Formats: sequence, structure tokens, C-alpha cells
Amino acid sequence: MQGANSHGQLGHAYAEDVYEPRVARCELPAGGLRALCGGGGHSALITEAGQLLVCGQNHRGQLGLGHTSEVTTFRLCFSLGQRSVRQVSCGWDFTLILTDGGQVLACGSNTYGQLGLPQVPGHTAEPLPLQALKEHVLCVAAGLRHALAVTCLGGVYQWGKGLSSQAKRALSPQAIPEHLTSKEPCLVPGLDDVTPQRVVAGAAHCVCLTTGGDVFLWGSNKQGQLGTTRSFVAWPALLDRTLMGGESVTDVWSGWAHLVAKTESGRVFSWGRSDYGQLGRAVSASQSLRVPSGDSVTVDSGLVACIPVQVEALAGAAQVRG
Repeated sequence: MQGANSHGQLGHAYAEDVYEPRVARCELPAGGLRALCGGGGHSALITEAGQLLVCGQNHRGQLGLGHTSEVTTFRLCFSLGQRSVRQVSCGWDFTLILTDGGQVLACGSNTYGQLGLPQVPGHTAEPLPLQALKEHVLCVAAGLRHALAVTCLGGVYQWGKGLSSQAKRALSPQAIPEHLTSKEPCLVPGLDDVTPQRVVAGAAHCVCLTTGGDVFLWGSNKQGQLGTTRSFVAWPALLDRTLMGGESVTDVWSGWAHLVAKTESGRVFSWGRSDYGQLGRAVSASQSLRVPSGDSVTVDSGLVACIPVQVEALAGAAQVRG
């Protein structure tokens, strides 16, 4: 693992940035790893046996280890007991854990209601179940200070106030929709006629992929990541398929302010913020997008790219993940 390591989140037993790939220090059970995830300053791994290992920044208890001390090597999360972990998603300073049984647990900061646990005033170092989610959960996503979940009955739930300030500025004098301000899971309206299968989250935006291959986006569009002319989208808006050759999307991933999607033919598209090379492709000096409203979007080179454009080098990629 390599990159920023100021809190020991790479698992190398020290807290200095790493510029070349190095093997993280952790004792893994037989079978290896199934998944890994990174947050603002912490990391999490899931083993093939469904165990959760964590390391890094822990000042808000985001590692779920029962304490708030920083950890620089991967440690097994004993707080989960015998629960088998299916998915983990790391926000800025909180963590969502989805078990094989469809239960969601959360730990870390709850300053913005991002844990979905209104009874927790500040933070928790123990992973606690979200009792408000009564249905079996299929997928979770942690943003900067908000969270999402998809249930087996096709509902998409959102909680955390991380988007509320931007929503207030963009929508004033209109009222802010409840799903953008709720401190516990709130059903997101506008997805009744589709079947959601996956959600992902950026710093201040939300993404839902349906079983039919459609992508719905809402939240902040500051970096052109929603493919629209509006600065903020309060409710799920369908991304025009013609922007990706009319193909259905089979997988989608989100960074803090950019998106990557894979289509049915194996093509990979990216759009949004690009000043650090996030899109994996060059951004032309001027890009315009004709959107359904008839407006034109123009963005500056090296900053944002609101048009999904194919990343030729990634054609045929097995999956898109961060």
C-alpha cells in the first residue's frame, strides 16, 4: 500500500507517507482478502472469512475497536463478535459495516448524524446497529458526512446532514427535503419506478445504480460530477444514457468529486473533478455538454469534466473501484 499515511492508515506500523508500494503489516487468516476501503485517515479490510481488520486515525472511534487510540497496523475488529462482514464503507471519520445477515452497524463521529444513530450525541467507538433500518440491507455507502443504503425491498435510504448547507444555499427560499437533513435513515423519494441495486457516495453527492443499468445522481454538482448545469440536485436525477453511447451501466464508483462507470460492453467512462488526474484521461481545453434542458455546460481544462468520456486504457476492466 502507498500514499498519504499521516495516521498510519496504510498499516506499515509508522505514520509517514509512502511513495512506493509496500506490503502492509498484518496477519491474515487463510484465504486472503475480499475487499478493502479507505476513509479520511483510516482503512479497513475484509477477509474471505468475513472478518474485519482496521487501522489508522481513530480519534472518533471510527475503527470500531472500543477505544480512540490511533492504530498503525491492521487489527481485527473484535467488537463485531461472530458477525460475518459482507461490506465496509469508510467516510471521513466514520465507518459503516454491513453483515452477511443484512444488518448495518456504524461507528465513529456522529456530529452530522452520519451514523444514523440519533441516540449517539458525539461519537462511538463501538459498532452499533442501526435499528431504524428494519429491512435486509444489500449495500451501504459512506460519504464525507452522509450515508446511503439499499434494502432488499428496493428502498434507498439516506442520513447525515453533510449536504444540508449546500442544499440550503442552492434551494433557498424553498425548504430542504427531509432526506438531506435527517439524522436517521430516511427514504429517498423519486426511485419508486426502478429497482436500485447499488449506492455509492462522494464528498457531497449520491449515486444509485439500478438493475436496469440506469444511474441516478443527486447532491452537489460543484465539480460537474452530476452531468447537469445545476449547482445542486435535491432529488435523484437520471443520467442520460446517450452520454455513454446509449449503453446500460453495470458498475459505478465514486471518488470525493468524480465518478467512474463501466458499461455493458466493458467500456469505462469518467467525469467530474480532474485536477489531480483522477479521471485517468486528458481533459480538453473546453468541453460542452448538451443536456436535456437545452442548456450548455462548459468547463475549464484540468479542473472539471462534466461529460462522461471513455477512458480507452481501461476498456474491458473487470471492475471499477477505488
